[in-house]
Amino acid sequence: MDRPGETTHFGFRDVPLGDKQTLVNDVFHSVASRYDLMNDLMSGGLHRVWKDIMINALDPPRSDRPFALLDVAGGTGDISFRAAKAAGPGFHATVCDINANMLAVGRERAAKRHLETQVDFVEGNAEALAFADRSFDAYTIAFGIRNVPQIDLALREAYRVLRPGSRFLCLEFSTVEVPGLDRLYDLFSFNVIPPLGRMVTGDAESYRYLVESIRKFPKPGVFADMIREAGFSRVSWQTLSGGIVALHSGWRL
Repeated sequence: MDRPGETTHFGFRDVPLGDKQTLVNDVFHSVASRYDLMNDLMSGGLHRVWKDIMINALDPPRSDRPFALLDVAGGTGDISFRAAKAAGPGFHATVCDINANMLAVGRERAAKRHLETQVDFVEGNAEALAFADRSFDAYTIAFGIRNVPQIDLALREAYRVLRPGSRFLCLEFSTVEVPGLDRLYDLFSFNVIPPLGRMVTGDAESYRYLVESIRKFPKPGVFADMIREAGFSRVSWQTLSGGIVALHSGWRL
């Protein structure tokens, strides 16, 4: 749904709503080949722990019972590969990402892991998913929803494609809640991450945007209300690593 005349944030800049997706695409085209390496460097490897916590919450069946996961904005396949490893033979994941470069990296990684039959990669927009109603048993999105221009539309689409009794899980950077850690986190984010991005990917500005976008994302309680407004029940969240990230959960009942 277009919203002519509206603006949104791209990092700390206000931009026309219709321009944000193109700007975000440019960021991920630029960093796709080194995206996972930068995740390790920026988080000191903690992103692996956070993702494992998400997979534990997902708890895919370890049997041959069919289980269909939709992993949105998961282009490089990290969440889907972890879920496949934890699940039984009935598991199948569809990775949906708007960025073709990220998907290309994911397909290469899937081939190396011999997961081509368990994990599919589809180019698509979180705000308008090309999947039938009630067609998935779980929806995950990790460190991607803050880059969606119209988050409310993405949440409604998540609700639409989930079967009754299915779960929505969102892992995203959040608001640091430990006094003192917040200042250290800001110093690291703004003074270390962009130069690190320049050194590793040749692109400091994309990582400056990613740092800024974290500060513009709603606080956990506000985001939980947005999930409820999309129709989800039993909405909850847990903060991790002093509030650096939050894992939100909701159920389609």
